[in-house]
Amino acid sequence: MFAERTTDSQDAPQGLPWRVKLAVVLLVVLAIGVVVVSNRWLTDRFVDSTRNRSDVRLALYSGNLVSELQRTSVVPLLLSRDPDLIAALRDGNFSRTSAKLIALQSEIGVASIRLLDSAGRVVGATNRNVLGTSYRNEIYFVDAQRTNETIFTAAPRDSVGFDFTYSRALKADGKILGVIVVSVDLFKYERAWSGLQDAVVVTNSEGTVILTTVPLWRGKSLTEAMAVTEPTSTLSRMFQASTDWARSKPDAWLQGEPMMKTEARIPFRGWRIVTFTDYGTVREKVNGILALEIMGFAILMSITFYLLSRRAWSRSISLQRESAELRMLNARLQREIAEREKVEANLQVAEQTLEQSSKLAVLGEMSAAVSHELNQPLAAMKTYLAGARLLLQRKRADEALSSFQRIDDLIERMGAITRQLKSYARKGGEAFEPVDLRACVSSALAMMEPQLKTRYVKITRGLPRREVMVMADRIRLEQVIINLLRNALDATKDVKSPQIDLLLSAGETATLTVRDNGHGIGDLDNLFEPFYTTKKPGEGVGLGLAISSGIVTDLGGRLTARNGEGGGAVFEMQLPILGREQEAAE
Repeated sequence: MFAERTTDSQDAPQGLPWRVKLAVVLLVVLAIGVVVVSNRWLTDRFVDSTRNRSDVRLALYSGNLVSELQRTSVVPLLLSRDPDLIAALRDGNFSRTSAKLIALQSEIGVASIRLLDSAGRVVGATNRNVLGTSYRNEIYFVDAQRTNETIFTAAPRDSVGFDFTYSRALKADGKILGVIVVSVDLFKYERAWSGLQDAVVVTNSEGTVILTTVPLWRGKSLTEAMAVTEPTSTLSRMFQASTDWARSKPDAWLQGEPMMKTEARIPFRGWRIVTFTDYGTVREKVNGILALEIMGFAILMSITFYLLSRRAWSRSISLQRESAELRMLNARLQREIAEREKVEANLQVAEQTLEQSSKLAVLGEMSAAVSHELNQPLAAMKTYLAGARLLLQRKRADEALSSFQRIDDLIERMGAITRQLKSYARKGGEAFEPVDLRACVSSALAMMEPQLKTRYVKITRGLPRREVMVMADRIRLEQVIINLLRNALDATKDVKSPQIDLLLSAGETATLTVRDNGHGIGDLDNLFEPFYTTKKPGEGVGLGLAISSGIVTDLGGRLTARNGEGGGAVFEMQLPILGREQEAAE
């Protein structure tokens, strides 16, 4: 009994170290398992996060490239229609061509602009050093002459890199006069990418590297540029073997370093963009967290009697990790809020600027219209005042009162014109009523009577006996007729026997034809453009026909012009005629 008791008492103390050793071994095994699993999980997680960020950057880079290419592709189309460049090529006078291209370059923001004549010689360029150089054998010059479209070319340079150009032929009368060549500056993005840790590559549809942050890759295929480079020294191979277990198989190698490859398609001629991210950044993040885990397990091994506190420690680590993620999320949200506020402020400033510009444009149009439309009654008032002065000097007061009554009518008409000016800045009008077009013609002739009396002009008027009713604003319609009469008077100023014919006809539409025997119209295309005039400075601002065309359009009709067969100009105003049913409804 005693011996057995002694043996049991000796077995009890020897059993405690065994349990402790077993617990330590289990803890070590657990620590190794947790580190391995955590390493794999964290590596996958950070790799996915890094790859997602790379995808976002690729989308941004691709969008910038496409935006730059699309913005520049419009420039040759606009320059190919420039009248100054076409005139320079036709006349062979290029003294101001380079200055014009330099000014356009600063406004548009392209790399360079060159103007080539039909022989391929540079006759105008933003870089004056290339003036006189011949590019007749370049592909962008040859291809531009074979088509009517804009040609894009990515040609290798003689030194390093590629030239990205848009070219388009300049034609006149079906003949090729020259070619405009606009260079696209894509290397600014390459320089911007060079400041990043990632290697960025852009390849064309044939797989050739055309843009890259690694100069040795330029001009090679991506397969040749990305040939696997294994570590050469024994020490490097040992270090590589010790670290390969801790990461996924790399997508590519760059100067002996493993890289993560991310690629995307650029929606332009089959181009692709590829980035290579160093796995070292992922490894550093994972190692930082693994170091914390190993430190935690070392503390647990040294203080095994606090095993029960492991759950609280894990919870604390999780809370710290979540807190760090929340801080990162909060910082990102603050940046996004700041950016959004900045964009909203810029948008508000842009809206205010646009509103102010619109107000200034309307004020300019109204002031020009007032100056033109009030010029007619003012001229008539001047004539009536001169006549009234002579009548008073001759003591013919009754006839002078008649002139004053006409001046009063003109003043009333000027007030009506100013009230109608607000309708010039908007489409259509509301104060429409049935109007007899014959009465409008008679009223316009009465309005022009003082000016018609100043010189001999034969006026032929052909009006139908029946009413020609249209739905219109009487005052604005009379203004159109007066503008046409004034233009006819000015056109016949230098004619020996001036004659103006007014013909009003009513069919499907009401048509008023004003014909003169002047010199005709030289530029029919720009006749109705605002501020276009053939008169001398001070005699007109070129708004009469533009305003008249706008009024007729608001009334649902159209105003056209042509040259007559026997000479002179012919203006036709067509308005929808007011039928009996519509007149009864009104």
